[in-house]
Amino acid sequence: MFPGRGSFRGSRGASFSQILRKNLPATTESYKTLATLNHPSNDVFNQQGESTYERGHAAKPTVSPKVLIDKYTQGETHAVSLLHQLAQVLQFHLEIKETVTTGNIQGFYFAFCVVIDGVEYKTGMGITKKEARLKAAQLALPELLPTLENLNYVLPEASDVPPPLPVKEEPSISDIHPCRAIHERTSSVNLQIPQAVKDQLTKLMNSHPEFSACAGTTAAFIIQNAGVFEVVALGTGNFNTNESASMSGRIVHDSHAVVTARRSLMRFLYRHLLMFFSKTANLTKKSIFQQNSSSGLLSLRDGITLHLYVNQLPKGAAIPSKLRLNPLSISAWQVNNEISLHLSVEGKVFSVFSSSFDQSPSKMVSMSATDKLTQWQVLGYQGALLSHFIEPVYVQSILIGDIDCSDIRGMTISVSQRVEGITSKLPMFYCMMRPCISLVPSVATSTADKCQLTYGINWSEGDSSVEVVDGLEGKTVEQSPFKSGPALASRLCKAAMLHRFKLVAKEAQRQDLLAASFYKEAKRMAKPYQEAKNVLKEFLLQQGYGSWLVKLSASDDFSM
Repeated sequence: MFPGRGSFRGSRGASFSQILRKNLPATTESYKTLATLNHPSNDVFNQQGESTYERGHAAKPTVSPKVLIDKYTQGETHAVSLLHQLAQVLQFHLEIKETVTTGNIQGFYFAFCVVIDGVEYKTGMGITKKEARLKAAQLALPELLPTLENLNYVLPEASDVPPPLPVKEEPSISDIHPCRAIHERTSSVNLQIPQAVKDQLTKLMNSHPEFSACAGTTAAFIIQNAGVFEVVALGTGNFNTNESASMSGRIVHDSHAVVTARRSLMRFLYRHLLMFFSKTANLTKKSIFQQNSSSGLLSLRDGITLHLYVNQLPKGAAIPSKLRLNPLSISAWQVNNEISLHLSVEGKVFSVFSSSFDQSPSKMVSMSATDKLTQWQVLGYQGALLSHFIEPVYVQSILIGDIDCSDIRGMTISVSQRVEGITSKLPMFYCMMRPCISLVPSVATSTADKCQLTYGINWSEGDSSVEVVDGLEGKTVEQSPFKSGPALASRLCKAAMLHRFKLVAKEAQRQDLLAASFYKEAKRMAKPYQEAKNVLKEFLLQQGYGSWLVKLSASDDFSM
């Protein structure tokens, strides 16, 4: 792994890496031939048919990206220079553009961010423009360099040949999303991740075969580190509870797979925070977190990236294949009902502009899974309580293993394009993190009727067994391999999360957080997170996608 400077979330780099693997020539000769064809002297040939330009430059020295990176890591060049050198050698579009400062920053600062082939990296700030540009480059490189680790191309110096002329193509959704990963081009990563999920799911189901039918709808979070993929959180399910909002925090209201997996991920993050803050050096070393001096918060260790796998297309905004984000070609009705925010009610989804569902207070209503993914790609998957300790945690890619799905354009629009341009409005360390969305092999398991279809399972790395929750009841079932107590409250409920929060606050010696008496109070104290959440809601409303559901605040008004 190439050493980097600054914090690294690794959430955008793989998309760029795939661009390189798709666009780079296989050999130096093919690159030179293409460039020579674009050169003004390409009509001058000698008697042997050689281009005089190519013959005259054939002996020029070559350079690899690794050589340039080594010079940077040895201090021979600085971050801005390296980015420009890589842009010339690897032929990507680089821009270091001025933006606005984020967060509650005192004094006058300049702000810049690096943009590579349309992908925007974190904002760097400084009291001079030069300092801000340098900081932006230093923040971008730790995300970019790991994606170049396996590139062994030896390319000509930029001065040897002019760059190839660009080919103008019809713009499409895949042009807007630099990953351009589609079903026909699954990379090795897109094959390894589903296999890792399948292996873990099979292991869990072999231990408890009576619940194998519960795995029909599966979501999982996978950590990638040094080329190894490990499933760290997993959830199944497809229901909202039919219970009224719990005032004790001991009912799980949304048991859809991706929500269950995300709450399992939060348990995993709490576990590693306890390891980091422990008095045992060995445990601290094993934690996935590192101290980030620039923020005072923890961040994922350099080289660690997070992925999300789902074996069904998440419910919510579903854009037809022919639909484009072009106001001249789609009607206002289509925008309102297909790109808008959606609500999940009793397993069905409705546009927030729809009047066709029963809005009875007794029905449990939540935002659709797609809208929640949109939210998490802006606010992070850690939630409000964990944001007291860690920077936002984003996923690098969302992999869809749905055998009935052939088009991910709707997901791309819903998750990324609806919030395009929001980054500059967000507080420090928050951004619109555009994931690489791909179709991958399915890991669907047998749906033989061996358990109630309303049941869902949850598991995270470190758990001795799975927990089975009845999605309609919002509680653990009697037959569950894991039960936390006679009340059958799930380990994913809000009260359980508050308990873990208190444990971490105690280990971190955060007396200010320990003073919070109520769950709602602890969440409100996470001011940057709450600010980012308000910005997101206002942005979606202003863009015409509708209002975010306002939940009953009393359901968060409980204490341990």
